[in-house]
Amino acid sequence: AQEADALQRLTLHRETVWKAVDQAAGLLDDVPDRRGEWRQARNLYQRRIAERTDQGLAETFFNSVTRRIFTTIGVDNDVELRWFGATAVPRGESRTELFTTLARDGDSAALVESVLDSFDLGAPWADLAGDARRVAARLDSFLLEAWGGLHLDGLDMVRPILYRNKGAYLIGRARFLNRVTPFVLPILHDDDGLRVDTVLLTETQASRLFGFTRSYFFVDWHSPSELVGFLKSLLPTKSLHELYTAIGYPQHGKSSLYRSLYRHLQTSTDKFVRARGTPGMVMTVFTLVSFNVVFKVIKDRFDPPKNTTREAVQRRYELVYSRDRVGRMVDAQEFQNLSFDRDRFDPDLLEELLNEAAETVKLVGDQVVISHTYTERQVYPLNLYLQEMQPDRAEAAAIDWGWAIKDLAAANIWPGDLFTKNFGVTRHGTVVFYDYDELTLLEECRFRVIPDSDEPEHEMRSQPWFAVRDGDVFPEQFPTFMSFPRKVPAEIWERFVTVHGNLFTVRFWEEVQAQLAEGALPEFYPYPDRLRFRRDADSTPV
Repeated sequence: AQEADALQRLTLHRETVWKAVDQAAGLLDDVPDRRGEWRQARNLYQRRIAERTDQGLAETFFNSVTRRIFTTIGVDNDVELRWFGATAVPRGESRTELFTTLARDGDSAALVESVLDSFDLGAPWADLAGDARRVAARLDSFLLEAWGGLHLDGLDMVRPILYRNKGAYLIGRARFLNRVTPFVLPILHDDDGLRVDTVLLTETQASRLFGFTRSYFFVDWHSPSELVGFLKSLLPTKSLHELYTAIGYPQHGKSSLYRSLYRHLQTSTDKFVRARGTPGMVMTVFTLVSFNVVFKVIKDRFDPPKNTTREAVQRRYELVYSRDRVGRMVDAQEFQNLSFDRDRFDPDLLEELLNEAAETVKLVGDQVVISHTYTERQVYPLNLYLQEMQPDRAEAAAIDWGWAIKDLAAANIWPGDLFTKNFGVTRHGTVVFYDYDELTLLEECRFRVIPDSDEPEHEMRSQPWFAVRDGDVFPEQFPTFMSFPRKVPAEIWERFVTVHGNLFTVRFWEEVQAQLAEGALPEFYPYPDRLRFRRDADSTPV
C-alpha cells in the first residue's frame, strides 16, 4: 500500500499540471493576445498566492503549466514566475510553530525521555526509559568529545514526523551558544512496541538520511520552506533542491536546481566539458566542473553491442524514479528544453553533442538548445576511484561495490551491466549505481549455468554455442567483466572474491529471487549498522 502511495504521489504533480494545461489552453484558443492574457493571469495568480505558506510550490506549479502551454525554451521572463529568494532558517517566532524547544533541567536521559514522550506515534514504547538512557549516553559522549563538556541549551525538535518506507524519524538539533548539531532519532516498531534504533548526531550521519540515493520522505507540513530552512541549519552543505526533493517535493526540487544552475552560470566562467569516466555507448555525459551535477543526453544511435531504444531507456529511468533506490541508485531529474550560451561549451563536447545527439541538441543562433536531458548528482566513477585512491580506500570501495550489487538484488533490481564504470562513489564513500540503460527487475531474469560441452572448439568461439534468450544471465561469466582495472592491486580483487564470490553462482541469485517471490521486504537503513543500538533479527521499522 505504501509503495502504491509513493507512486501516486510521484505522478500527482504531472497529472494535475496536464489537467490545468488542457483547461487553460482551451480558454486561450480564441484569445488574440495569448501571451498578454497569460501575463494578466500570472499577475492575478501571484497576488492570490502571496499569503500562502507554500508559495514556492505554487510558483513551481504555475511555471510547469506555463512551460507546457508555450513550449518554453530556456527561461521566458515574459510569462513565467521567477523566484530567486533565499530560504530563511526559522528561529521560533514563526507563526507556523515548526519546532518546539525542550530545555535540560536535569540529566540528559530525562531530557531525551521528555522528547520521546512528546510525540504520538500511535503505539506504546517498548522501553521508554531504556531508550532514553541509551540515547543520552551517546549524546553525552558526543558532547564531551566534540564540544568539550556536557553543556547544552536544549533540543529543538521539529513537530512533524518524517516517514519513509517502514521507518519514522524524529528530526531535531542540539544547541549550545552558537553551536548546532543534528539530533535525529530513527524509530522502529516490533511486537513489543516502539524502539529507538539509534541517534544521529553528526552532519555526515544526518546527511545520508537526506541523500540523493534514497526514497523521498512522507511528511505533512503546511510550510515546506520552513522545514527546508530547519534542515539547512543542520546540513549547511546540502543544496536546497536536494532537501526539497528529499521531503517529497521533487518538482520543486527540480525548479530549485534549475534556478541554482542559471544563477551559477551568471557568476562562473568555466565551460561544460565531458564528464570523467568511460564514455557511454547510449548517452553523452557532460558537466560543469564548478557545479556538482552531470547532464546525460541520449544519443541518436547507440554503439554496439547495445541493443535498445530511446523509449526503452526513458522507461528505465522512469522505473528508477518510481522505486525505492535503497541508498544504491542515484536520483535522476528529467529536464526539457534547456538553453545555454554556446560559448559555455567546450568545442569538442559541442561537436560531439551536435553529431551524436542531433535529435536532441540544436544550435539556435548563439544558444545550445537541449530538448531532453537527465541530471544526476556527480559521483566519483568507481573504475577511476579504484585506480586513483590509496589501497585501503580502494579496497573499502571494492567491498562496498559487492554489497551494493546485493542490496540492489534484494530490492528486485538487476543492473544489467556490472562493469565498475557504471558505478560511482559518493563523498561518504558509498558505492552507488548510475547507468540505467540496461536496468530491469531481478524477477524477470533467468540465471543459468553454462552447459557442459564435449566439443573443444566450443570453448574458442566468440559467440555462445548454446541457445541464449533475452533475460538469460550466466553468473559464471561475471569475473570476466567485473574484474578491476590493471592498475588496481591484485590483492583487492582477491579480497573482493573472498567476501562476494557467491555473486558468481546461480544459487545466490535464485535464493534472492525466491525471497522476493515470498514477499520479503528487507529494510535498508540509511545509517551504518554499527550505529544501531540493537541487532534484533525480528525487529522491523515502523
